Amino acid sequence: MDITVNYCHDMKLFKMSRRNIGQAGKILADSDYQGLMKIYPQAQTPRKSSKLKPLTAEDKAYNHALSKERSKVENIFAKVETFKMFSTTYRNHRKRFGLRMNLIAGIINHELGF
Repeated sequence: MDITVNYCHDMKLFKMSRRNIGQAGKILADSDYQGLMKIYPQAQTPRKSSKLKPLTAEDKAYNHALSKERSKVENIFAKVETFKMFSTTYRNHRKRFGLRMNLIAGIINHELGF
């Protein structure tokens, strides 16, 4: 898990961390991570439309299937945010934030059977 002291966009933090996730089977990401597919071909992001090129029925079906899969991930994020310290500004010692986040992630993983 990677954390920063100051505000940083997730994609920027991901690039700075230089994680080796090339062996990952599937990477599900939202539309903020469009460049991720250039780095990791197994990354899946929703397809975007424009005024000149609307989405085809196949693209809409792909986006729908992807959003159904991603909703499971978003539900896990919601479980993390039930811990009040992650849904508001963190006001405790910064050096313990990573430890606490890992502990809570472990509790949630144990609860889900991972």
